[in-house]
Order: sequence, then C-alpha cells, then structure tokens
Amino acid sequence: MRTDTPTARGSSAVWRALRDELARVGTAEPHVVDVGGGSGVWAVPLAAAGCRVTVVEPNPNALATLRRRAEETGVAARIAVVADDTDALGGRIPAGSADLVLAHGLLEVVDDPVAVVAALAGTATPGRAVSVLAANRHAAVLHRALAGRLGEARRLLAAADGVLADDSENLLRRFDTEGLTALLASAGLVVELVQGDGVVSDSVGEAESELFTGEELAEFEGAAGVVPPLRDIATRLHVLGRRPR
Repeated sequence: MRTDTPTARGSSAVWRALRDELARVGTAEPHVVDVGGGSGVWAVPLAAAGCRVTVVEPNPNALATLRRRAEETGVAARIAVVADDTDALGGRIPAGSADLVLAHGLLEVVDDPVAVVAALAGTATPGRAVSVLAANRHAAVLHRALAGRLGEARRLLAAADGVLADDSENLLRRFDTEGLTALLASAGLVVELVQGDGVVSDSVGEAESELFTGEELAEFEGAAGVVPPLRDIATRLHVLGRRPR
C-alpha cells in the first residue's frame, strides 16, 4: 500500500469538518484511527488537539517520519502505531472502537476499496463517522486539458478507473462524487457531507496568489467546495459517512 500521496493532504475546509465532528463526540480524549496515516500529516495535529490517535501504516520510512514529528511536537504518548496494512485492520483494531476513522489518500491505492471501506465502517463506533479524502477523476481530466494535454485528457476521461498506465501519481483509481458516495453507502455508512477540496487553490500560481490573502482563498474554497458543479471539479473529494446506531 502506497501512502503519503498528494491526496492525503487537505484544506482548512476538511480540517473544519473534522473539528466539528470531534466536537460532536463530546469526550475529553476522542479516539481517532488514521488508516494509511503515512508520516502523520493528520495524526500529529489531531494528537496535539487532544485526540488519542492510532495510525495504521505499513511503510517503515513513513513511520520513522511520523515518530520524529510526534516527538518534536510533544505528542508521542498520544499516538499508537500499528505497523500493518489495511488487510489487518479488523484483527488489530477492536471493532466499533473509534470515535472518528480517517482514510485520506487511501482508497486510490488499495487493491480492494470495497473491502477496505467495510473495514473502516466496522472500526467506527455506532453513531460515529468515517472521513474519506480521495482524488477526483474529473479534476485530473480538467487539469490536463487546461495544460494543453488534450490527448491525455481525452484518454483519461474514457479510462474506467480514472487513471492512465503512465500516471505520475501511481494511483490505482480516482473517483467521482457519485462513485465515492456509493462506495461508502455500500458499507452501510450514511453520507452526511460531500465537499470539494482544492476547487481553485491547487491551480493558483505565485503571481495570482498575490492578488488575495490566504484567508480569502480559504473562505472561497469553503464556500465553493459545497456547491455543485464546483465541488465536482475539485482536486479532491471529501466525504463524511456515519455508521448508524
């Protein structure tokens, strides 16, 4: 399993959704399970915010970076590591034990996303949520077309899994909104939030960025990310699905 892909990183809108969900949990030390957590780009800030985080990650280099980040931030005691793949999720993490489950940049690189989503859903406590952040196939097509790579964009548009054999990101698949929400629903999760992540921010160059502040861009992204069709052409799709009680 390959982790720490560009898709694993998210915007302020994604963080806001996670903070809102953790506030809903209402406990002093929510348990977050970060599956395919890589080098800790999510786990370390969540631990710093008071969460108890379990990271499931097989890559030893990523785990070394995670441990260094955790030590430097002073949150190593709040982070537990399961050095294993997603196939072992059910056997290594007690079912129904997580207040929030993260799968950010994960479903694009696993062999069986249906089985993985079922395992993610089973890890969440009934009534709690699974957060999925995934690469958007339509954005990949649009970005290539705007870059003048029309032939590549056309081939990508027709590709069954939204990837090409020579894809530089080494993904097995990309998703669209309908496909990603259907995948979560197939595991019994009730989809409560669908938002785009990176509607324009990933395309803004250095010259354009001088025209507005980071706060202005974040505010626009938050508003645009929940409005179709802007949501549906964002670089990443963020979906929050809740396990029924």
